[in-house]
Amino acid sequence: QVRLVESGGGLVQAGGSLTLSCAASGFIFSSSVMWWYRQAPGKQRELVAFITSGGSTTYADSVKGRFTISRDNAKNTVSLQMNTLRPEDTAVYYCHTGAQWGQGTLVTVSE
Repeated sequence: QVRLVESGGGLVQAGGSLTLSCAASGFIFSSSVMWWYRQAPGKQRELVAFITSGGSTTYADSVKGRFTISRDNAKNTVSLQMNTLRPEDTAVYYCHTGAQWGQGTLVTVSE
């Protein structure tokens, strides 16, 4: 079955960096659009970025220029490099494809 497992979250100071990874299995990864979403406490889940099978990327305005999404089709992984983190980036980050969501990984950015 389709499985998405996120990792890499943690606590970081404002201005710092983190890289999230999502390990995918159970579907043809190389043909799939892969998405990162996030949900902050008390807020709705929002799109962060996505990458097409061909490697084209799209970002939310709030992360443009700071975050980079990438994929490794040989390893069935999608990553999210997050730089210049801000307290408002604090959220649970989810990997998504089709109808499947990962369990999420918590990113906390302190002042």
